[in-house]
Amino acid sequence: MLTPEILAYYERGGETDRLAAGVGRLEFLRTWDILTRILPPPPAVIVDVGGATGVYAGPLGRAGYSVTVVDPVPSHVAASSGLPSVTAILGDARSLPLSSDSADAVLLMGPLYHLLEPVARALAWREAVRVARPGGVVAGATITRHAPLLDIVSRGLFGDRQIRAITLADIAHGRHLPTRDRQVFTTAYFHAPGEPILEAAAAGLTGVRTFAVEGPVWTMTDQLTELLADPVTSVELLAVLRGLEAEPALLGASSHLLTFGKS
Repeated sequence: MLTPEILAYYERGGETDRLAAGVGRLEFLRTWDILTRILPPPPAVIVDVGGATGVYAGPLGRAGYSVTVVDPVPSHVAASSGLPSVTAILGDARSLPLSSDSADAVLLMGPLYHLLEPVARALAWREAVRVARPGGVVAGATITRHAPLLDIVSRGLFGDRQIRAITLADIAHGRHLPTRDRQVFTTAYFHAPGEPILEAAAAGLTGVRTFAVEGPVWTMTDQLTELLADPVTSVELLAVLRGLEAEPALLGASSHLLTFGKS
């Protein structure tokens, strides 16, 4: 289901705490904010495809949802399966081992990152639509095309000639293919801001919208942990980003997008 290189990357265990602090925490809080507004109320049935160690499935289960995580990484399935109200199974986003019309919402929270070919991403979207009941919600997370450039600039790495060359090649065609000595991230596809809506609509979703998850503030890498730790500042920051989430001019400045519609 996964290439050995991608599987090895995730078996290193980075998804266990990636969203716990800093920019990862901002990604989680903003994604959760969006999910609470687009998902049907509990006790709806949610399928979390590529749900990893259950970072979203766990809170969804605690909120009263019935959640099934489908993930191709055995250690992710083992971690998710121990969460309350969560079932976890091995599976591929392009051929989900689930019945048609069996979920109230299907989330593609990771698969679209690693499907380089348009036909593969189309299969993942169509499978999500197949599993969702008529009128159900389907949502897909994507990494934006220029996120790698913004990342290395914010972290002071633009001066590294090799990193800069890899990054500029990545954004030229949207594909990241790690080198042996520079594996910052695994093989991945980075979406142009307008692509997810086209992919979702082509799969048959209606009323499709795309929201910027982190907006432009995710590049404040040295300040985010402190800002999000302050209850007042955190609330105000999230409110500002909610107000900007659908601004077309800022979609490309976000690290991630969340695209959703109805089946």
